[in-house]
Amino acid sequence: MSGAIDDGRDWIHRTLHTLEREALRSADTHLLRLDFPGFADIAFYFKDEAAHPSGSLKHRLARSLYLYALCNGRLRAEQGVVDASSGSTAISEAWFARLLGLHFTAVMPASTAPGKIRELRALDATCDLVDDPAQVATRIAAHVADGACFLDQFGLAERATDWRGNNNIAESIIAQLARETNPQPAWIVCGAGTGGTSATIGRYLRYRRLPTRLCVAEPTGGAFAEGWRRCDRSAGASQPTLIEGIGRQRVEPCFLFDIVDAVEEVDDAASIAGAWLLRERTGYRYGGSSGTNLVACLRLAARLHASGQGGAIVSLLCDRGERYDDTVFAADWLAAHGIDIAPWRSRLQTCIDTGAWPHAAAVA
Repeated sequence: MSGAIDDGRDWIHRTLHTLEREALRSADTHLLRLDFPGFADIAFYFKDEAAHPSGSLKHRLARSLYLYALCNGRLRAEQGVVDASSGSTAISEAWFARLLGLHFTAVMPASTAPGKIRELRALDATCDLVDDPAQVATRIAAHVADGACFLDQFGLAERATDWRGNNNIAESIIAQLARETNPQPAWIVCGAGTGGTSATIGRYLRYRRLPTRLCVAEPTGGAFAEGWRRCDRSAGASQPTLIEGIGRQRVEPCFLFDIVDAVEEVDDAASIAGAWLLRERTGYRYGGSSGTNLVACLRLAARLHASGQGGAIVSLLCDRGERYDDTVFAADWLAAHGIDIAPWRSRLQTCIDTGAWPHAAAVA
């Protein structure tokens, strides 16, 4: 051939190299062990995904979505990037966009925590805020019509991530447990936003032929809980939630019913109390979805304890609590939404101390 065709391949190769270098610099996140007095035979582990450079477990997903777009020929030099997100995914996607010299637009609910919006704007992203969820698809379509690449976290999360390995979150957890007393945990607990994390973990556990079961921690009445219980993909949420990032209004395409062994529904007040309790136990703040995970872990542990079983339970610390200074950790915001976390903080502490879950009548 007399000359090479400029098809943008050089830019793609340089960009992939940039993402590879970033992955090596980011290394891995810590797996923290917490021991609770009421559960002498059960070890609790929490993977600190908030330690990622972009501040949440969505750092892994964002990198995978960019790789997927690049390797499928959907992302080109100087192209804008857009996605729909309630916050943490958008922040991670914006972080990578700045790394790659691209402009990112987040289409997100107007009710998103102000701290997340500030963080996005600090990353030079555009926040396209919508009041009505039905507006999201229209806004995304408009950005795509202007030439933006739609990363589509809700449609592509479970296929963009390599669930067989490649340092996915499940592989990392199992590797970090290798020298522990219980290297094969009884349960791994995670929330579901897109459904991508639960899909990755559930598939990997089966691929490795492990006995570990997967539990999804979900706000009470969330669509994933309703849909999983009835095995109905058309199910919608039966009530709204204040916990950002999880508790979707519909069953997203990436949520896979058949690899989830249990769904634990958690009231918002309990989730927020759990987030406050995590701050006391770890010295760091994490968002409300991390509190949801903690409550689900304690419920599962109480059942194991009641049946005389031991083992390990692993869950995720999903994102930095500083993003919720104006909401989850603000007394006036809690009061405005009628949330009193004091009773739940007491009940969760009693569970930690005794190993028994509070009776249903006591938490009404």
